[in-house]
Amino acid sequence: MVGVAAMAKSVTNGAAGGGAAAPTTFPKILIANISSLKDNVPVTFNYPLQNEPSLLVKVGQTAEGGIGPNNDIVAFSNICQHLGCIYGFQAPGTSPPCNSSYVAKQPMGYCCCHGSQYDFLEGAKVIGGPAPRPVPMVKLELDSSGNIYAIGMDPPVIYGHGSPGSTDVTTDLQGGTLVTATSGGQA
Repeated sequence: MVGVAAMAKSVTNGAAGGGAAAPTTFPKILIANISSLKDNVPVTFNYPLQNEPSLLVKVGQTAEGGIGPNNDIVAFSNICQHLGCIYGFQAPGTSPPCNSSYVAKQPMGYCCCHGSQYDFLEGAKVIGGPAPRPVPMVKLELDSSGNIYAIGMDPPVIYGHGSPGSTDVTTDLQGGTLVTATSGGQA
């Protein structure tokens, strides 16, 4: 797990230097092919920056913002909106390693740092714990070959970017190196 200090350092290291203008366009990267996904088995990838983890999951049931034939493939920033820890994915019926008495009722994120919980069927809305807002959704695109691409982010901003809860997602592109087709995807 990554705490606040480590995440803050990670977000500020590698900032665009030399007076270069901050990017305003999200990269398009290949994450996976739909044929390689299994229900409730997350695929990790970095997006939109090389130092920022995200999760892609085929949740096995229709999900808000989902893509694919069953609208059940979603992706979210893997950084908790409470204090910037990295949370874990929980399949229905499983318990997080830090809280064996908790059993997930739906596909969700569970942060072992302070117990924040995110419903992956409903846009990662907060369903428990201290997180003040949902984790940002990664915008996905599916091509005719079944390739899944990350193409952008939905608000709110990723923890550590811009003002908390801001809808200016271009701030998600600052504080590190943008992923490229060879640095972020897991195809």
